[in-house]
Amino acid sequence: MSPQQLHSWSVDVLARVESALDEWVPASAPAGLGEAMRYGVLDGGKRIRALLVVAAAEAVGAVNTAVGREAALRAACAVELIHAYSLVHDDMPCMDNDVLRRGKPTVHVAFGEAQAMLAGDAMQALAFEVLTPDAGEGLGVPPALQARLVRLLARASGQAGMAGGQAIDLASVGRSLDEATLREMHRLKTGALLRASVQMGAACAELPADTPAWRALTDYGHAMGLAFQIVDDVLDATQPSDTLGKTAGKDADANKPTYVSLLGLDGARREADGLLAQSLSALARSGLPSEASGALAALAHRIVHRDH
Repeated sequence: MSPQQLHSWSVDVLARVESALDEWVPASAPAGLGEAMRYGVLDGGKRIRALLVVAAAEAVGAVNTAVGREAALRAACAVELIHAYSLVHDDMPCMDNDVLRRGKPTVHVAFGEAQAMLAGDAMQALAFEVLTPDAGEGLGVPPALQARLVRLLARASGQAGMAGGQAIDLASVGRSLDEATLREMHRLKTGALLRASVQMGAACAELPADTPAWRALTDYGHAMGLAFQIVDDVLDATQPSDTLGKTAGKDADANKPTYVSLLGLDGARREADGLLAQSLSALARSGLPSEASGALAALAHRIVHRDH
């Protein structure tokens, strides 16, 4: 898939994701809560996780059925809701204390700390509601598939994933970490949700976990999850805030360990390039047609070579 084809494909996928989020994130939630939720999740971000869900669903043929397409769209929206909730909480004064996100004031700056906490809580709950539609909603996603998607997302979000990684991150401020420990922190904090995005897309075709394709896609997701965070570390050290849409240099200012502080800029870039090669190698051994996995390959290049 060429960069132009990837752009066209992404625009189409994200239009559907944005429309669904606009429908499913309720403006009517009590006491202004809906406004804060919508502010935190709509019209912002790269939506890499949603794109990975749909790209993986396409690679395994899930989108060839109406039920598969419905499941993939719900999974893409659920992942974005979890990601958005994590950003709302991470930006709060008790965590990273940031004031800029996606080019605008963070949710706690715009709505206050209490409302931001509640908005994050509500988005987390809504993610799992989206994954488990009633019988009269959607196109009848099978209960077993609903349960599998819920488990994948819950595991990637909790103590064995994102929350656990954030706990390590907060405990590591001012400490020197070796590469293995830093890699484990990022595997949980950032990598788990990106890997789960790929797995959830593959699950939409009810692909068994003991198949070569599932294992290869999991390896792809693992490599991309770590590469994404390494590139984030590089961009945090090299790009201005107006390019990133968030406060630049905050990791260095907070004395947080990063791949740049550990390996230097050139070393971090080499590590990201190596992970790109690993991800493409995983796709090659997946047994999936290269045309079907074209979006995944193109997204791998985009993740590693992005400038914001």
